[in-house]
Amino acid sequence: MKNTLKVQRAIHDMTQEDLANKVGVTRQTINAIEKQKYDPSLGLAFKLAKLFDVTIEELFVYEEE
Repeated sequence: MKNTLKVQRAIHDMTQEDLANKVGVTRQTINAIEKQKYDPSLGLAFKLAKLFDVTIEELFVYEEE
């Protein structure tokens, strides 16, 4: 699943560590999501979208393999 997490972090001037602390995960989790190695749970996706004030669809784009 593609995402715009890195772009949103840059817009909001946040490090991976800052973002991880705000949503209650590790920096490694944020890194893995950004590199598309890990898809977040629905709960985490909602937290991230709410934090950046965007829809889940704006943050994550599903692509069939």
